[in-house]
Formats: sequence, structure tokens, C-alpha cells
Amino acid sequence: FLCIRQVLLLYGSIIDMKNILNRYVNMINDGREKMRDVLIIGSGPAGITAAIYAKRANLDVLLLEKEYEGTGQIAESPCVDNYPGLPGISGYELGERFLNHAKKLEIEILEDEAKGITKTEKYFQVELKSGSCLEAKTVIYAAGASHRRLMIPGSKKLEGNGISYCVSCDGAFYQGKDAAVIGGGNTALDDALLLSEICRKVFLIHRRESFRGAYGTLKLLEKKKNVEIIRSTEVKKLEKRGREIQLFLDSGRELTVHGIFAAIGMQPRTEILKGLVNLDKNGYIQTEEEGLTSAEGFYGAGDVRAGKLRQVITAAADGAAAATAAARYILEHYQ
Repeated sequence: FLCIRQVLLLYGSIIDMKNILNRYVNMINDGREKMRDVLIIGSGPAGITAAIYAKRANLDVLLLEKEYEGTGQIAESPCVDNYPGLPGISGYELGERFLNHAKKLEIEILEDEAKGITKTEKYFQVELKSGSCLEAKTVIYAAGASHRRLMIPGSKKLEGNGISYCVSCDGAFYQGKDAAVIGGGNTALDDALLLSEICRKVFLIHRRESFRGAYGTLKLLEKKKNVEIIRSTEVKKLEKRGREIQLFLDSGRELTVHGIFAAIGMQPRTEILKGLVNLDKNGYIQTEEEGLTSAEGFYGAGDVRAGKLRQVITAAADGAAAATAAARYILEHYQ
């Protein structure tokens, strides 16, 4: 009798759990099938700012982010020293503040990835990696950009095994060792400066004579005794030799380091937008001032948008402008 009772209790528990799971799945599906006013793809500074502005405009907004509580590339920056009012704040902390602001406004955030976007006559359909589908009257695309990969003979084998794209993530592994930074923009200069406090020797290699990055940071690097700046030089080949990496330069010189940090630019995450909106030759979204693209009701914001300056503050401004434009579009077309 005891065994039968235990089986019945177990069966009842399974049924209860099944019912709970079914209710949960139905709740999620109902939420995902709901027509949103604004769907924002990406939760970096542009996406979060757009969500804040859309929420304050009393719009039904959903923020889609593929990483758990992700805040975009900003999280990789060891120090953001040009955001007004918050000098010296780390990128991770600034991103957390943005995210907490969105949470305080009770903005709904869904952890999933957009795999395809279709424009119908009156709204947009967004297919997700999970297999679900979202519908929205407007879309603000702020998915950001990814690091451009090194395309040097020997580099492919060293990806994740000597070559890194994130100093704040991997720099500590090279404490007291030698490292090379390849690039000439702000990221390359910032990376070299951070590594100079960690590494025994840092080589900063740039293919041009002049740097695109901040003049002040370059001057700091020039004063560092353990930093060597190598201008007008390209790396022609890489070889792994035990725990060290040999760099062959086009000048004929060879360098030996333990790690390489590549900072040679970004690649916009716009693959799924081909055929939907106009992109420039580098894959960035061509937009008007408020982020409006060639597809009515679809906006680009942040690092995916064509432009000369890509900073936290410009990304936030893009998000604010796009959300304001989306609110006006909804008022004109759906009220």
C-alpha cells in the first residue's frame, strides 16, 4: 500500500509540475506573440538609452539581448574617462549603471538572439534563435559590432591560444611577460597603456606613421620605458614556439612575445539586415539623423550606424534620437 501511495504521490507531483511548466510556456509564448510598440535589439548604451526613452514615452517596449545581462562592448573598457560627470569610471560599472536604470523603469528584457527580420505591410517580424517569433510596430537595431579578426598567416591557429581581443579580459594572464598590441585607434592605445602596468615589455605595432587614437594617450605611452612604439610596420607572419609567439615584421625584424592583443577595428553585426535596409560598403547601416533607415519604421543606433565617431556618448544620443523618432512614427501611423 505504501509503495502504491508513493507512486500516486509521485505521479501527482509530475502532473502538477507538467501543468506548471505548461502555464509557464504559455505565458512566455503569449508575451512573445504580443505586438510591441518598439522592439530594441541590443542592450549596449544605444539600446538601453532607446529603451529608457521609449518607456518614458509610454510605449510598450521590449529589449532583446543575446547575452545574459549584457551591456555591449563597453564592459570590456577598463576606463571610460570621457563620459560627462563620471570621469575614470570603468566600462563595466558604467554598463551596469545603464542596465540598472532600465531595470528601475521595469523595462522588459528578453535573453535571446535575432536570427532574421521581415517587414510586412504594417509591422516587423523578428525570428529568434530559440525558435520563437516577435512582432513589433517599430524596430531599433543597436546590436553593435564585433572585433575584426587578424588575417595574418599563422593567426588562425593562435585564436584563443595567444591572440586576444580583450585586454581587460585576458591582460592579467601576461603579468611580468612580454606582449604586443596591433592597431592604431583608441582601443589599441588604451590596451597598450593598460598592459604597460602589467607586462614587462609592450610592443605597439601600427601600419601607419600617425595614430587615429587620442593624442593624450599616445603621449603617455611615449613616456613609458617599457613600451616600444613601432610605426609604419605590418606583421607578415606569426609562429608559435613553445609558450612564445614569434612575430615577423615587414621590416625584417622579429619579435618574441607571450601574447598578442589585436585592436584593428570593428565589424558591424548587420548580416541579418542584408536586403532589409541599405548598408554601406563596410556593412554599416545608412541612416538619417534620427536613425531612420531605408525601411520605414526601422532605426539604426550606435556602432552599427554609419558615422565617423563611435563613442558611448554618441551611442546614447543615437538611442535617444531613434526612440523619439519611433514614438513619433507610432503616433502618426497607429493612433
